[in-house]
Amino acid sequence: MIEVDALKKSFKTKTGTVQAVRDVSFVAEDGRITGLLGPNGAGKTTTLRMLYTLMAPEAGSVRVDGFDIQKDADAVRRRLGVLPDARGVYKRLTARENIAYFGRLHGLDEATIAQRTSELATTLKMTDFLDRRTEGFSQGQRTKTAIARALVHAPKNVILDEPTNGLDVMTTRGLRAFLQHLRAEGHCVIFSSHIMQEVAALCDRIVVIAAGEVKAIGTPDELRALTGEQDLEEVFVRLADLDKEEAA
Repeated sequence: MIEVDALKKSFKTKTGTVQAVRDVSFVAEDGRITGLLGPNGAGKTTTLRMLYTLMAPEAGSVRVDGFDIQKDADAVRRRLGVLPDARGVYKRLTARENIAYFGRLHGLDEATIAQRTSELATTLKMTDFLDRRTEGFSQGQRTKTAIARALVHAPKNVILDEPTNGLDVMTTRGLRAFLQHLRAEGHCVIFSSHIMQEVAALCDRIVVIAAGEVKAIGTPDELRALTGEQDLEEVFVRLADLDKEEAA
């Protein structure tokens, strides 16, 4: 479980201070997929970076399975698997070697790494390129490799920042099935997206963020009832106040 309470984060720029995250609170439960939904610049990625300890919040708190991200950062990292917005993989290593390297960083022995690599390669359908060097990989192959290395230590909590960005239709379908598999195994899954089809197909709960603030939280049906809209895209536009921007 991931508990987020009143997060705030700002950045200094040449022209002043930008308040990227103003007030974000939500709970992501085990065995559920929680979608973080918002327009570009809403504060989604900054929020996620604070969740996985890459950035420190100015105010507020995050607890992962009861561990505070600032007081118990190492314990938090052991319980997280993260696909960040940057998908970098080590190009001179094979997919298998990328996964093994991260396994060793998490203190896994070689037998466990081999077993987990085999399981993940089968689940993610990457056995045909597992022993190829990642230089020249397609976007989908890089993403699968990055997901596998993030999950090699079998974390209970999984954070994915726009995981289907740049993927083709079949790879996207496979990734959706994989996220449903994680949910069925009892994992806590958070993923950010601005693609309504993904959100409608996957999310148990949706957190709508705009201008660094939470605008609404609920199941897809609860948010439809709240806005009186049936189309999830229209629900999002209403809750994020994007219709006002269009009118302006």
